[in-house]
Amino acid sequence: MIRLLKYLKSMKGSTAAAMFFVVISQAGSLILPVLMSMIVNNGIANEDIDYITKVGIIMMAVSAFAVIVATFNSYFSSKTAANYGKLLRRDLFLKVESLSQRDIERVGTPSLITRCTNDVKVLQDFVLQCLRIIISAPIMLVGGIIMAFVMNPTLSLIIFAVMPVIAVIVLIVLKTVMPLFKRRQKLLDSINRFIREKLTGTRVIRAFNRGDIEDAKFDKQNIEFSSLTLKFQRLMSVLIPVCIVLVIFALDLLIVFAAKDIDSLDPIAERLALENSIGNLQAFVVYMVMIVYSFTMAAAMFVIVPRARISAKRINEVLDLEATVTDPASPVLPDESKRGTVEFRNVSFGYEDSGKPTLKNVSFTAERNKVTAIIGGTGCGKSTIVNLITRFYDVTEGQVLFEGVDVRDMLQSELHKRIGYIPQKAVLFSGSIEDNLRYGDENASEERMRLALEISQSSEFVDKLPEGIKSFVSQNGTNLSGGQKQRLSIARALTREADIYIFDDSFSALDFKTDSKLRRAIKENITATVIIVAQRVGTIIDADKIIVLDKGEIVGMGKHGELMESCSVYQEIYTSQIEKGG
Repeated sequence: MIRLLKYLKSMKGSTAAAMFFVVISQAGSLILPVLMSMIVNNGIANEDIDYITKVGIIMMAVSAFAVIVATFNSYFSSKTAANYGKLLRRDLFLKVESLSQRDIERVGTPSLITRCTNDVKVLQDFVLQCLRIIISAPIMLVGGIIMAFVMNPTLSLIIFAVMPVIAVIVLIVLKTVMPLFKRRQKLLDSINRFIREKLTGTRVIRAFNRGDIEDAKFDKQNIEFSSLTLKFQRLMSVLIPVCIVLVIFALDLLIVFAAKDIDSLDPIAERLALENSIGNLQAFVVYMVMIVYSFTMAAAMFVIVPRARISAKRINEVLDLEATVTDPASPVLPDESKRGTVEFRNVSFGYEDSGKPTLKNVSFTAERNKVTAIIGGTGCGKSTIVNLITRFYDVTEGQVLFEGVDVRDMLQSELHKRIGYIPQKAVLFSGSIEDNLRYGDENASEERMRLALEISQSSEFVDKLPEGIKSFVSQNGTNLSGGQKQRLSIARALTREADIYIFDDSFSALDFKTDSKLRRAIKENITATVIIVAQRVGTIIDADKIIVLDKGEIVGMGKHGELMESCSVYQEIYTSQIEKGG
């Protein structure tokens, strides 16, 4: 919580204004009962209309001033809370962007979404309530007690007898509520994870007719979340009424005792010109009502603070997370004489908690103007090699050299701007086709984009669209076929004039004819290093170098003809796909 106060310091102008106006507003509220008692004591008792009018005008002016001040407080507190949420979301987003894939997997994408939305909203509401309630409640409570003590010190002591009882009740409820809210937030993470998984897999669910089963699973989690929320709300709904009943009970006692001694005067009250104990008692009761109201707000505060504390802890867990992949203190620029060269030197790598290495002692070199292909069975480490080149992960042992420099000694931004990356799963963003192409290079010329479309074999369907390159692409390209999405994903990478292009199984949705035409166009038009990860032999059969992986190790390296003579694993893959698969 304390760390997150730095955001309020950055908005010290609006924060200070909100606090100033809430103090002034409460001061006005504390003056009004005194003015009211003066009217009763000096005006009504003496039938002095002029005095009543004069003090009444002052009361109206104070009330109007209090309303104006409260309006300013509402404006500045809302502004502060909104800006607080904006800054916190921004820093969380930037932090998540700086994390490696391993760091994101450690927290979990659904949990990160919850922390960037729900938990930030909880803290934003906390700041708003702080500037409106948590500051005003103590002022009203302390001010009400002081003014009540001025009116009648003896009777005011009764209120102190109730406070320890309320404090015990609040502590009991607080101790119960904190674990409940913590569990509630974890359940919300789980529900978000479940919804995300079901929405992305909705076609599979329908195809296997599992809708009813998945609905039942969701209902179970949803009911558990609702039950926990209801339990949390029931506890809090008991706290506030109990506090109010206790204070009202104390107020009833005060009135009973005051009625027995209504003609007595306190010396302090006399100095305040409260010459009639009826006016004195009336103001005293109003201050007691203020105390009741401040207790109600204080009880509400005990609902807000535990929630904010847990949300703050969850947000701090992300903000305090140390990225496992970071930029070096003294970055090294690539060696231009080795442009496009990628070298693996005795690289080993294992995923966290995997129990065994994914890659073991992998060494190879990919050269400029040549196609290097990587093939192997599922789970052999093909995509892991791509992740290490792009430095989504860091090697466990060995080195990955990009243009003669260890990727750990380069700025990540410098590395990524030299790479054209086509992921295994084609991802497109909502907007036009042109917007998606410019994602590769926002300053790309029309000629470069047209060339990228032609090489990727996308122009044949883009030109048929009513608006051509300006045609709209829905989120994740749901208005396009799998092959069209994959070709546009390739075109996006080719729009960037990179030193190396990495195709991570990016031809899987293409038919053999389109696959062949695309590879031929790449060879004829691209003067850069090309790395192709594939499972189909037909995709990599013409590569300059084919690397065969099996269980994380290189078991063969060479051209197609060489591997057919020397590598049994490659022979098995070829036989299963070409001779048996046709």
